[in-house]
Amino acid sequence: MLRTGSNLVYHELIGLYVEVVSHLDPTLKGLSGIVVDETMNTLRIADYNRKKIVTVMKKGGLFIFTIPETGEKVFVDGNKIFGRPEDRLKKFERQK
Repeated sequence: MLRTGSNLVYHELIGLYVEVVSHLDPTLKGLSGIVVDETMNTLRIADYNRKKIVTVMKKGGLFIFTIPETGEKVFVDGNKIFGRPEDRLKKFERQK
């Protein structure tokens, strides 16, 4: 299944470019980089400007992901991607 704006939340996020548009932690606003790991509660983002990996809570954040195949930018509410990555696919299958 191809990644699109409408189904991105059901796909793997590791390897995608992401930017934090807003967050409950205001110091994270503007953070951008590549998602290098994902857990139930967090995204780990390789921030090349700060030259380190930053852990960002999913809840309370608004993110822009860039789909590499199309260059499409997708706004994603962190509350929609909260939970284990493998469970997002199960949710998608149930919605069909």
